[in-house]
Amino acid sequence: MKTIDFSYFIERYNAGEMDEAEKQWFRKELKGNEKLRNEVDLRRKTDIVLKNQDLLNLRSKLNAIEKQRKEPTPVRKPSRSVNIKYAAAIACFIIIGSIALLSNRKLTNDEILDRYYKPYEATSASRSGVTVMNTDYNYALDYYKIRDYRTAAIYFNKVLKTDPGNMQSELLNGISNYEIHNYPEARGSFSKVIDHKNNYYIDHAQWYLALCYIKTDEKTKAIEQLSDIEKSKTIYRKDARKILKSLK
Repeated sequence: MKTIDFSYFIERYNAGEMDEAEKQWFRKELKGNEKLRNEVDLRRKTDIVLKNQDLLNLRSKLNAIEKQRKEPTPVRKPSRSVNIKYAAAIACFIIIGSIALLSNRKLTNDEILDRYYKPYEATSASRSGVTVMNTDYNYALDYYKIRDYRTAAIYFNKVLKTDPGNMQSELLNGISNYEIHNYPEARGSFSKVIDHKNNYYIDHAQWYLALCYIKTDEKTKAIEQLSDIEKSKTIYRKDARKILKSLK
């Protein structure tokens, strides 16, 4: 059985971005996985250290500004209290300015994809509900897991010719084609999963179709797709809302 890569979920958990269903699932994983608990704790402590480091860097910059500002004057030397107030005022302006820049700056398409795109975690046939076991499907899944997406796409296509209703293969075929920059084929696969209407993979297909539109710079279609996701109850709705702020 393939080990789950928890990195994405750890970041969401520590950042408080998980919905209630995700939190319940993740906490169950934490109870039975000491290694995972240690990793979550380590990353939380690392985040705290990095935040403290940012504060130290800010103080350092303020000290440098203060040293440059000081010049001999024949009138009088500013008191220590005045210097502290001056430094505090500069710090406030820097912090407020940084927050304003970060909150108002729109991400580029590449920055959005770097932050939010991650290939779907493929499960084994037995866990995914696939009942038809064949060599082509096993090969496709094996190549997908080692990120040989070009070969994976070839075998997923073979599976779909004999089993067109296999929506997991359709989704993975779409992601494989996305990874090899065959975006029209990827969009086609995601659309088929969505149009099928009665399968477990629709939410994932909607998400990857939206990211595909962003990749191909089809802004209007991406906004429409993300708006639908934002209104839904899927695990992607919060991320969809964040991306929409950058696109609109």
